[in-house]
This record gives sequence, C-alpha cells and structure tokens, in this order.
Amino acid sequence: MPYYESVFIARQDITAAQVEGLIETFEKAITDGGGVVPKKESWGLRTLAYRIKKNRKGHYVLLNIDAPASAVHEMERQMRLNEDVLRNLTTRVDELEEGPSVIMRNKDRGGDRDRNDHPRRDDRPRRDDRPRRDSGGEAQTDAVANAEAEAPGEEADSETAADDVDREKKGDDK
Repeated sequence: MPYYESVFIARQDITAAQVEGLIETFEKAITDGGGVVPKKESWGLRTLAYRIKKNRKGHYVLLNIDAPASAVHEMERQMRLNEDVLRNLTTRVDELEEGPSVIMRNKDRGGDRDRNDHPRRDDRPRRDDRPRRDSGGEAQTDAVANAEAEAPGEEADSETAADDVDREKKGDDK
C-alpha cells in the first residue's frame, strides 16, 4: 500500500479533546478503508501565517498513513465536510518517517518560535538608554556625548585664562 502524510488545521476555538475526536474520526475512515495510521502527532495551537475563515490560530495535526488511495480520498472528503477543519494537505511519500517529525524535534529543543514569542514594545530599552546618533550617523553613548559637551566648556575656560595672561602682560607693559 502507498504511504501518505496528512496535515490538517482545526479551528482555534475547539478544545484539545475535540481535536482528538477529529483525529479518531479520520483514523476510523482510514481503518474502515483497509489502512492503518501508525503515527499521529498533535503540534498544538499555533499562529497562522494569515487569517483563514476569521481564525488567527489553529490546532495543527500530522497523520502518517499506510492505506489504499480510496481510504485516503474518503478521509479527505470527511475533512472537507467538517466545519472544524480549516485546511488540510495530504501528500504521497516514499516511506514513512520514523520517530518524531521535524516540527516536534524543534519544539523539544526549544527552537519553536512563534510570532507571540517576540518581546513586546514595553520590554524594549527606553529611548534614553539607546545610543545616540551624531550627524555622521555614528552611534554615541551618553558618556561620550557628555564628555564632548564638557570639552568645549573647558576649552573656553582655557581661552579665557590665556586671555587673562595676555591682559596681565599688556597691563605690565603700560
């Protein structure tokens, strides 16, 4: 019998128990058609790339199937008729993958980054803490900016001191 991988996305507002019920329904369609489902993986509630039927999230499920084409067609028909299934994709593969899928391996090692994992705006550094940019486009820190702000004042003081010395010399010459 040929091998298939099927992934479907269920609506976000159904519970995990209802997702399990969907899996059992589709598995029953395969077993009634003379096939088996050796692996079922629930990837959990994930953010969709774009809205599908007014849903921004969905429950992702992977099924590995060893069944005749007629059983797979019946399962796909049931998926299309079910209102809880937003999308489904079934592909024929040469062999079934042993062990966890790539998605589950990434999830186990902490590599599963969802759009909601990014820091919120209020978690970012405040504008005062960021380095400043001068007219040349180079970043300056507050310490450098403060040192440069003090430096012209010091030069002015040294110029006035030099002027005082010059005045004293002129006063002595008179």
